[in-house]
Amino acid sequence: MIATAARTPTLRANYIIACAFDETLRQAAGRGPRLSIVNDVDTLRPPLDFRFIMKNVIGAGVEPVDADAVVGCGARKPGAPQRCRPDMGQNIGCEYTKVCDCLEYAAVDEKRLNAEEKVLYASGEVAGLPKRFPYLQSRPKTLQSFYLNSRSPIYECNPRCACGSNCKTRNVQHGRQVPLEIFKTTNRGWGLRCLEDLHQGQFIDTYVGEIITNEEADRREEGAGPGKASYLYELDKEVCPGCDDPFHDFQCLKKEDCYVVDGEFMGNVTRFINHSCQPNCRQYTVSYNKYDRRVYELAFFAYIDIVKGTELTFDYMDQDDVEADVEEQGDLDKKAQPCMCGAENCRGSFGFTTYEKE
Repeated sequence: MIATAARTPTLRANYIIACAFDETLRQAAGRGPRLSIVNDVDTLRPPLDFRFIMKNVIGAGVEPVDADAVVGCGARKPGAPQRCRPDMGQNIGCEYTKVCDCLEYAAVDEKRLNAEEKVLYASGEVAGLPKRFPYLQSRPKTLQSFYLNSRSPIYECNPRCACGSNCKTRNVQHGRQVPLEIFKTTNRGWGLRCLEDLHQGQFIDTYVGEIITNEEADRREEGAGPGKASYLYELDKEVCPGCDDPFHDFQCLKKEDCYVVDGEFMGNVTRFINHSCQPNCRQYTVSYNKYDRRVYELAFFAYIDIVKGTELTFDYMDQDDVEADVEEQGDLDKKAQPCMCGAENCRGSFGFTTYEKE
C-alpha cells in the first residue's frame, strides 16, 4: 500500500477533484450569479459528498403549515375593493401597511400611531395598526434601518398575494443576486467573500439545509465527536420565553418544539461563512407565511458597506444568542472554542465550533 501510494499521481487526483467541485458549484448557481472557489493555500477542496441545494429540505417529523393555509394579501370578497394590487405604489405592489394582510404581525410604526391607536398598541393589539415595510426601494433593495438594527421578523408577500412579483415587500424570495466565492483562509479553513461591492442592508443569501426536529438535532449532536464542527441553527425566534399566561399558553411556542436547520450534509455556500467578533453581516428571520412560526428563512444581509473581495463574516454568538439564561450560558462556556477572527474586539472564544474543517 505504501509503495502504491508513493506512485499515485496526487496532483492529477487533486485536479480531478477540483474540477468536480467546480462543476458542482456551476450547477448550484443555476441561472443566478456565478459561484466560484479559489485555493491559494494548498491543494484541498471541500468534501465532494456535500450536497448543494437551492432551498430547505424537510426532514422526518417536520410538519410545516399546509400550503392551503397560507393567506395572501389582496384577496377580496365579492363586492369589496381589492386592497393590494400590482399597480399600487408606483407599480411596486402593496402600499398601505394597515390593510396588507402579510404585514399583520410586522413591526408597528409607532411614529404613525394616533391617540386611539396608541391605546390599542399599549394593550397588545396590533391588527389594523400602521406597520413598517421591510425594504427601501433602492437598487438594490436594502433593509430599512429599523429592521437592520432591531432584528424584528421580516414578512414578505407570497405566491397567493395579488400584489405582483415586483411588490416592494419581495426580496429574499427572489434568491441570491450577487456573485460569491468560496476561498481558503490561512488559519480558519474555508471562507466566503463577495465579488462585488455590497451596500449596507443588501441581501446576500439564505442559510439552507435539512430542517429536522429538535430531538433529531440532539441525537446528531450527541453522536458527533469532540471538536466536531456544528452547522445546526435553531429556528427559535418565535419562542415565548418564560410565558406564564394561562390564556395563551396553548399557542406559545416552546423551545423543545422548535425545528433546527442542519447544513452539514446539504446546504449552500453560506455554510462557509466564518465567525467574527466584529462582523460585517447579520442573519435575519424572513417569513412568507405569517401563520407558520416554526419554518422560515434565515437570511444574511450586509450590516455595513462591504468592499468586494472582503471576507463575509457574522457573529456566531450575536446578541440574540448571547441573551441566554445563566444555566444555558454555563453550558456554552464549557464548549467554548478559541476564536481566531483577528478583530480588535475579539472575545477570545465562542460557545461552539463552526470553523470549516479540512
